[in-house]
Amino acid sequence: MKKLKIGIIGCGGIANNKHMPALKRLDSKCEMAAFCDVIPERAEKAAKEFGASGAKVYTNYQELLADKDIDVVHVLTPNVAHCPITVAAFEAGKHVLCEKPMAHTSTDAKMMLDAWKKSGKQFTIGYQNRFRPEMQMLHQSCEQGELGEIYFAKAHAIRRRAVPTWGVFPNKALQGGGPLIDIGTHALDLTLWCMDNYKPVSVTGSVFYKLGHLAQAAEGNMFGPWDPETYEVEDSAFGMIKFENGAAIHLEAAWAINMRDSREASTTLCGTKAGAEVYSGMSYPQDKLIINRGHNGLLTDEEICPPGNVAYFEGGLGEEPGYLEAKQWLEAIENGTQPLVKPEQAFAVTQILEAIYQSAATGREIVLSK
Repeated sequence: MKKLKIGIIGCGGIANNKHMPALKRLDSKCEMAAFCDVIPERAEKAAKEFGASGAKVYTNYQELLADKDIDVVHVLTPNVAHCPITVAAFEAGKHVLCEKPMAHTSTDAKMMLDAWKKSGKQFTIGYQNRFRPEMQMLHQSCEQGELGEIYFAKAHAIRRRAVPTWGVFPNKALQGGGPLIDIGTHALDLTLWCMDNYKPVSVTGSVFYKLGHLAQAAEGNMFGPWDPETYEVEDSAFGMIKFENGAAIHLEAAWAINMRDSREASTTLCGTKAGAEVYSGMSYPQDKLIINRGHNGLLTDEEICPPGNVAYFEGGLGEEPGYLEAKQWLEAIENGTQPLVKPEQAFAVTQILEAIYQSAATGREIVLSK
């Protein structure tokens, strides 16, 4: 089978740290044939480091999409650009992997869904945390009914001080928001996926702009001090989501908050037969899963620690989630199978995140249309 030719649109941090290294390892299946970035030097550097022989470089994504040799496009731009580029890619007849979140508004996400359905091409969103071994095990346990009915959950995306100080992360116009849309999206995706519950009916949210504009709050930030003058997004956000079947999720997200436990891309599930806690983030040297239940008259905890690894580096006993995401994505295209992350599921995440922002802005519960 001939190699899939991939075009990379957006050659920033997520491209260099996740997508391009993973695709490079999968060179038996694909080659990166084109690179596009509004900063030409970034696209040129990416082409030199990761591109196939003769890889093309663009600053206009429309020119890349006009290249009939390109089979697949990875959209790795700031959030607000996801929709126009993805829609144009489908209209050009390309398969599309778009980085998370799907979009910054549900209106944009719906446009992406509609374009995908018309195209007949493959589509997925970059929620690589589903591929972590403890998440795979937990999801399997949920599918098999081992937790019973999951009626309450918490989605955790808390950093004590880890505001990203590069790129456009503090720019509300380009990102659509801060930690809620950036890392809260992962925690919510994992929680919805394990619950297999994509029918939210109402959302109440609180969004805080308390620390981002305080110079002293930037002390101790993992990525160095941020600029309070240009920090435009929230520093923390919280939401309560209710579902058609009566279940509820509490979502917490922060880049900066005075809370000791930094727990990120994690979930807590409460079922009628058992509960589950996933611990991941800067407070935990190793990801782990704990199943809690009653057994033989006692309360028991079963702790599962998957093989360790260093993020985005080869070695160790486990495979990097970004590599597994890319591998299954290419195989889905090759075999005509469904990618693990379904576009409709990613749409529900965007719909909920947008409703949290809307609820905080209006001071009201947001009732979602079916």
